[in-house]
Amino acid sequence: MESRLRVQGHPIQPILVTCPFGLYVCATVFDLTDVLGGPGILGEVGYWTVVAALISSVLTVTAGMVDLWDVPANRTRRTVIAFNLLNAVMAVLFVFVCLARTGGSEPGVTGGLLVAEMIGLLIGAVGVWLGVTLVRQFDRNPGEAATFDALESASGTVPEGFGRPPRR
Repeated sequence: MESRLRVQGHPIQPILVTCPFGLYVCATVFDLTDVLGGPGILGEVGYWTVVAALISSVLTVTAGMVDLWDVPANRTRRTVIAFNLLNAVMAVLFVFVCLARTGGSEPGVTGGLLVAEMIGLLIGAVGVWLGVTLVRQFDRNPGEAATFDALESASGTVPEGFGRPPRR
């Protein structure tokens, strides 16, 4: 399987997944601190962090849909669909949390919404695990080029005098 969306040979979606998931984790930490008696500003920071995560989730899901076109109909396709669905379910849970917080006078979080955020993170963690297994399965260049010979085979040529004697 070769992803259509690539940057320097690496698929974009696994890179994009880290952004919303990291933002969801940060938002949950801010909200947990707010619920445990931290400064009230942390609830608002948590709210806006969720908003940023939702925006980045849209980009991630879009990249996932583009990549899904190239996956052959087999077990791998089911894994890719499950990966994308879990990430979408996580985002939907956070949409509900965000909407519930928007309806109140302050964007702080309640205990019930914090539990919903934690459930979303658990679902997202399973999605990230599936994504890691997919990357390991399809990564054709599992490591960085460790030698100049590897660089030469990857890029075609190495400039003369760049770390090794000139060719004769």
